[in-house]
Amino acid sequence: MINPQTSSLAYTRQVAALAPQSVAETKFTASEFAGEVLAVCPQVSLLSCEAASGRVNYSGKLIITVVYADEEGKMCRIQKGAEFSHFCDDENLAPAQTTICALSCDKVSVRREGSSFIVSAVISAHIDVFAPAERTYISACDGAYLKTKTCELCSCITFSGECEVEDDFDADGVEDILLPAATAIVTSAECGTGEINVSGDINLSMLAMRRSSPASMERLIPFSCTIPCEDSPAGALPLVNAEVRDMTVNATVDSERGKCRVEFSCTLAVNGNFVLKNEIALPCDAFSCANKLSTRTESEKFMFAGERKLLSERISSAAATSAKLDFTCRFLAVALPSAEYEYCISSGAAEGSANAVLIYEQGGEIRSSEVKIPFAVRVGAPDCGDIKVDVAVCGVSVKQPVEGQLEGEALLKISVCYMKEARAEYLVSVEEGEEILPSDSAISVLLPSQGDGLWDAAKKLNCPPEEIAAANPDLKYPLSGKERLLIYRLK
Repeated sequence: MINPQTSSLAYTRQVAALAPQSVAETKFTASEFAGEVLAVCPQVSLLSCEAASGRVNYSGKLIITVVYADEEGKMCRIQKGAEFSHFCDDENLAPAQTTICALSCDKVSVRREGSSFIVSAVISAHIDVFAPAERTYISACDGAYLKTKTCELCSCITFSGECEVEDDFDADGVEDILLPAATAIVTSAECGTGEINVSGDINLSMLAMRRSSPASMERLIPFSCTIPCEDSPAGALPLVNAEVRDMTVNATVDSERGKCRVEFSCTLAVNGNFVLKNEIALPCDAFSCANKLSTRTESEKFMFAGERKLLSERISSAAATSAKLDFTCRFLAVALPSAEYEYCISSGAAEGSANAVLIYEQGGEIRSSEVKIPFAVRVGAPDCGDIKVDVAVCGVSVKQPVEGQLEGEALLKISVCYMKEARAEYLVSVEEGEEILPSDSAISVLLPSQGDGLWDAAKKLNCPPEEIAAANPDLKYPLSGKERLLIYRLK
């Protein structure tokens, strides 16, 4: 009679990874500004994200800063904000699940409607959803032999928090800052006892007016923060996302000394998850000498953060632009550096382009054009898909060595996290089948397969493993496939 006993363990697993997109729009009337739009900077930040039955609802705040040239050719700016909300459906979603959401603005476009300008932003959300679960496994089984194997049972732990980042510096000759933009890149993250330690850099790029002419400025601001997490074990490596929110940049100009003091402050929102691992020996197979058994196993797969590296790569290549540029153009500044990329599994490279807005003068008018500098940087081995990549761009410059042809340079800072995998397989059910008639032969001989262990031989011979070991004491496992296993049955 087969009598299995079960045990249960509670854990948390990821149930969904969603990537919805939405469009948010802001309207500028003709009375607010008139002239040619030179640059548009979107700042998007998360307000809320909650899971419901079959749906996740999220909302955010979008701040649009527009730099334009007025009728007299003077560069001006205007800023507006708007809130948006969106949702994404998935049958695995339910209330009380934990969500981690990161927002980014992938594309901005400007169109004219009558006398007004409409700025549209395509906002991408990357949402990971985690839910409590319970694993039930066979812990013992009377009337059957169980094969045990050491497994890494995992559980996902999420965390989130905020910290304030401030910096101030001098900028000689600067009269005003028209357009600030900031992105955060995580360079290191590690779990401490009851806390998550995260550090990285904020790349602050600014379009400023210096001595009555537009100029680009950059500042690298390091940050370090500690996020409380009571379940955090020392030494574990988390996956982390850092997002710049509520950024303010104030400039105080001392006209007599010709100096400008720039004060930067922002709220840095940090969230992520790590995997808590527990090694335990669990049954993974079963057989009985008296009955055939029907068994079922459960498999689990968890991805978790491994080694993290920070790479710096200076790129230089021909640059693409939509404007027709020639030697009559005088390049003034390069603003809003950003990266558009994806990780290519087949080549093991981060491939894409470093993008920026080129401000130039032509025929006495200030104009602008988007510039793209292509790149491909090897970050891993080919066909290795378990890599997460984050790219930041700084130090963009553009020149025109040949009329009508642009060359661009940029410095890429690439944060690479090499993922690892934990798998577990365990027995979840054992059902008794038809009776096995005892063998009436005096001897049984097994011709094993290469790699067979003691358990495999016992299962094939339908004999207790200890009897196999006692009858064949000179064998070494795993078997080569050339051995012969003998079982004698005394009458």
